[in-house]
Amino acid sequence: MRKTLTWTALAFASPLAALGLYVSVLQIGGNFHEVLPGELYRSAQPSPIQLDSYIKRYGIKTVINLRGPSDRQWYRDEVAITTKLSAGLVDFRMKADRQLTLAEGEQLITLLKNAPKPILIHCRAGSDRTGLASMIYLQQIAGINEETAEWQLSPYYGHFALPFMGSYAMDRTWLGLEQALGIEPETTASIN
Repeated sequence: MRKTLTWTALAFASPLAALGLYVSVLQIGGNFHEVLPGELYRSAQPSPIQLDSYIKRYGIKTVINLRGPSDRQWYRDEVAITTKLSAGLVDFRMKADRQLTLAEGEQLITLLKNAPKPILIHCRAGSDRTGLASMIYLQQIAGINEETAEWQLSPYYGHFALPFMGSYAMDRTWLGLEQALGIEPETTASIN
């Protein structure tokens, strides 16, 4: 009985440990991804060295900070680097555990549409708020199909869509925007 309990505990703990390791690796690497080459990039909060590198390497013209302005060092560094490299910095405060209102969602769409490209979008972890903004950009600005766009808000980037988690607010935001914008959910054709 004891051996069975040990193996059962290992069977449940192993996937959780692997998942935790994966998310840790994402964060250590800055969770940086190319969403649309030459147009849109996403990341966790970049270090000063990472931000300098991203702007230079990818020709970033606009950095969209989804954390909002701050009196902390990371923000002062971000202002200094974007100013030094002549990249725009736009602050759009979001919280991963708070659903955007329809007006806020529309403001974000307008911001993404009008910002000089290429754009780097970031939040703290690069998974929830950044995932929602990247998904909105792909679907609403780039015209990418909904199913492909929705991958931006997925475990691949560190986002977990579980209704009891605070970050599920990003999924609820998207569902609300889909309804408000008249986006028809894509269905998979059945095989007869």
